[in-house]
Amino acid sequence: MTTIGDTAGNLSPASRAAALASMARDTLDVLIIGGGITGAGIALDATLRGYRVGLVERDDFASGTSSRSTKLVHGGIRYLPQLDIGLVAEGLHERGRLLANAPHLAHPLAFLLPLYEDSRHPVGIPFTTPGGVGLGPILDVGLLTYDMLAGGMSLGQHRRLGREGIAARMPGLTHDGLKDGFLYYDGQTDDSRLTVAVLRSAAERGALLASYAEVTRFEMSDAQVAGAWVRESLDGASGPERLILARHVVNATGVWAEEVDELSGGSKLSVVPSKGVHIVVSRETFAIGDEAVVLPETDDGRIIFVVPWLSRVIIGTTDDEVTSPDEPVASGDDIDYLLRHVNRHAVRTLTRSDIIATWAGNRPLLRLRKGKSTGKLSRAHEVVEQANGLITISGGKLTSYRAMAQDVVDHIDRHEDRKADCQTADFRLWGGVGWPEALGEVYARGQRAGLDVGILEHLGQAHGTDALRVLSLVEGDATLGRRLVPDLPYIAAEVIHAMRAEGALTLIDVLARRLHLALEDTAHGLDALATVSALVAGELGWSEGDRAAHEQRYAAWVIREQAALSRPTPDETHHATNGNPAP
Repeated sequence: MTTIGDTAGNLSPASRAAALASMARDTLDVLIIGGGITGAGIALDATLRGYRVGLVERDDFASGTSSRSTKLVHGGIRYLPQLDIGLVAEGLHERGRLLANAPHLAHPLAFLLPLYEDSRHPVGIPFTTPGGVGLGPILDVGLLTYDMLAGGMSLGQHRRLGREGIAARMPGLTHDGLKDGFLYYDGQTDDSRLTVAVLRSAAERGALLASYAEVTRFEMSDAQVAGAWVRESLDGASGPERLILARHVVNATGVWAEEVDELSGGSKLSVVPSKGVHIVVSRETFAIGDEAVVLPETDDGRIIFVVPWLSRVIIGTTDDEVTSPDEPVASGDDIDYLLRHVNRHAVRTLTRSDIIATWAGNRPLLRLRKGKSTGKLSRAHEVVEQANGLITISGGKLTSYRAMAQDVVDHIDRHEDRKADCQTADFRLWGGVGWPEALGEVYARGQRAGLDVGILEHLGQAHGTDALRVLSLVEGDATLGRRLVPDLPYIAAEVIHAMRAEGALTLIDVLARRLHLALEDTAHGLDALATVSALVAGELGWSEGDRAAHEQRYAAWVIREQAALSRPTPDETHHATNGNPAP
């Protein structure tokens, strides 16, 4: 099979240093601020159109919203009742493109939509009927519209299952009061790995990428943004600034878009950060097969997804306006909200002790009209250019990142008085070229190396054709084929690969975003911390003091992220105060 060269597309410490030096040395055509999925998409699109592109990110790639989503690729069923037809149609078409362009990272997922006797506003329908009579046919029409909007990119037609059909597919949810149900299709992805795949695709074609490089101020020339001053931000460093000049500067920082705009003298956008919280439980705790479930409504008119994800189940999400976009975490109230609503329908009552992990992410919603709650603000995106020339993109959602990037680069093309065709609609992303044709080779080599089927299945889904590079490490050192924790398929070779090829520079980068031990492992990766830190230290040349400091930083991060789990739910407190120990 044809493979990309040994170093092409690698995001290594050496490539990062070289990229920063090159960006500071020669003027760029396009400088992108923000290394989430939107910035990554712009970098790929602009590079494919022939621009000299640089991208800087103040933290790890995908460390913000782009690693904290519900991991879905969807049109947004809940936006239909809001009549955001254009948004839904765009999402459905982009869903189809993503599943084709990243076949290892994105796949179709069936969703079950139950309808209960007490349902009055399922999936956000803004009206109801007496006693809920007739809501089933209304949902049927809505799902038919959803199918039709997908056009030729449909993943399958929805079906009305009826009470018995839906009950048979939902072992974890009560059948009491169940009166109808539907099945429809959307998709699922690994958001942080998708971001890295897009970035590596851009790097392989010449984009200059650097994480842990923070923009501190803009360089102005004749009242126009001419570049940005950037300083090292790894491990809290605050070294000398370096100037990166560019003919076009793009602010792709999502929920931080207004903050970055203000550095240049003002903002035309009004971005409202909306916190979405998820909890993770085991599949044994919440019985679920390979189909997701949509709990049709909450007290405040939202919906909750119960989604199979890797070895676990995701339950989420909340949707609450917050005052600051920085470092969101789940609160006790967030967890109570999710548990309260899921337990209305769960066969087995869930408590905090069942939760393996939580995560919270802030979504960049646009306030287009006054008086709307964050649950109803637009997920549409906007490309705005300030009078000083700074181009800002915000809003949108993970599924539509490619279309958002195309709009930005089209905007730059108009400035350049050129029309270069966008090439990303049918562009196979890193790891997807030659996949799944390479699957047989992955299994053959992996089995010869002594790896079990569970590990090989994981390597294929996470890395695509790059699984062969991970296997090469194992073939060179059999100890790298060992699982990092007994019940999850992550192996030591992936830590080495994350450092050499995927841009990871800290233990949090590795354990939270390249490998998902922080979210899937009951110990949040702490039991594997010594093993992982030894591998990372060997790659980065850490001293024993450096290694200890990074281990402490990771442990503190885990405590902060999962702090809300230490507080019992109201029900647990009630049982405990009545002489019964909390579960």
